[in-house]
Amino acid sequence: MSKQFRKLKKATKNKTSKTEESSLIYASYPEKIKAFITDLFMIYTPILYITVYAILGSKEEFQGSNLAPFVAVMLYGLIYAILLSKFGQTPGKKAYDIKVVSQESGDNLTFLRAFVRFVSFLFGVTILIGVFFPFYNKQKRSLHDYIAKSVEIKISS
Repeated sequence: MSKQFRKLKKATKNKTSKTEESSLIYASYPEKIKAFITDLFMIYTPILYITVYAILGSKEEFQGSNLAPFVAVMLYGLIYAILLSKFGQTPGKKAYDIKVVSQESGDNLTFLRAFVRFVSFLFGVTILIGVFFPFYNKQKRSLHDYIAKSVEIKISS
């Protein structure tokens, strides 16, 4: 009798977790790309401008420096991670009603996980593997989403 109850309880639990998971609407790949481009213009471009002209003084200094591009990218990564950990969105993701949440809990990512997600994004895009991941799974998760255990979902505005 107790074995039947356990099986029934397990079946009911699996059914409810599948229902909760299927109620999420995952962000589409084109929307993610549009949000990324928006973030580049709204966050990274001002960082580059300030770095090149206000700090270094000229584009030749920037091009001649090995450290300046790295510092600009890391500053972008820090801002990106702060925004994801605090709000779950960057300006680009907000424009397209996308939110990045933890796969397990559905809450915002921690700062460390958001920063790891950014660094793994750089790695995945560099070797091009991360670009093709969303085409082969139902949740449309990229390599950096698997590493950071995150998912990008659509939210209603």
